[in-house]
Amino acid sequence: MSVVKIKDGNVARAVEEAQDLLGGIRAVTGGKARIMLKPNLVAAAAGFNVKGTELFRTRKREILDAMQSFVFKQLGYTDLAESLGVPLINLHSGALVEVQVPKAFVFPTVTLHRSLTDIDLLCSVPIMKTHALAQVTLGIKNLVGVFPGTVYQSVRGAMHDAAAKVEPSGTAAAIVDMLRANKLGLVVVDASMAMEGNGPTDGRLVKMDLIVAGANPVATDMVASSLMGFEASEVPTFTWANKAGLGPTALEEIEIRGQKPAAVRRQFVKPQAYAWNSIRGLWGAKEI
Repeated sequence: MSVVKIKDGNVARAVEEAQDLLGGIRAVTGGKARIMLKPNLVAAAAGFNVKGTELFRTRKREILDAMQSFVFKQLGYTDLAESLGVPLINLHSGALVEVQVPKAFVFPTVTLHRSLTDIDLLCSVPIMKTHALAQVTLGIKNLVGVFPGTVYQSVRGAMHDAAAKVEPSGTAAAIVDMLRANKLGLVVVDASMAMEGNGPTDGRLVKMDLIVAGANPVATDMVASSLMGFEASEVPTFTWANKAGLGPTALEEIEIRGQKPAAVRRQFVKPQAYAWNSIRGLWGAKEI
């Protein structure tokens, strides 16, 4: 995998360099005709599942579809898709299918948007951030966004509830199940600007000026979290990925090209950690 410094604000060039260090984009996408990019989208959704200061869960398609359209427009993805001729997919609703997860931790069967089964490669494009439940949110945690809201609710409350019966974070075991149900074969972490402290929304922005990329999601996230000052043992996602037989199990097993990690590592302020059941009553407990 690769770690590249962004120079003179040229993010596109840094992404290209990171891909080149992996052997070039064709090496990663060779034989892949249909590729989906999954960014990490966070935006205010007032008026949809928020009343006053209270956030609600919902499975209602009319609310979820309007919310997704709003987020796409607010963050510029609607215009971008039109200019590039690339379709935008609302993963909350539409044609959904069931996918089996052998030896699952939480979901022996997960529901996915059909497009995720039709593609040849899924590329996760997260922002480097801390997270109160998962410690860090990177390429694998970004898969929370592929749990369709019409099944698992808009703030994925039903997913968290089920996962919390297996492990305290209500997140790690479930996203490893989702990882095994998908074709995630490329992670490109946007660490141009990152977040430390009480992420994923209430932390402090820090300028990292890095791109981290890799074809192995566990390895890529493990290196990215190390650059944030986390030990692998602090991140429950890695523990559950290793339990599922997904490697690597240690940084020493990973070949890192580009920047030396020690030269670009920063000790992030770590989030105040919560178990899902301790905050469930405060975050989307009611359903509309």
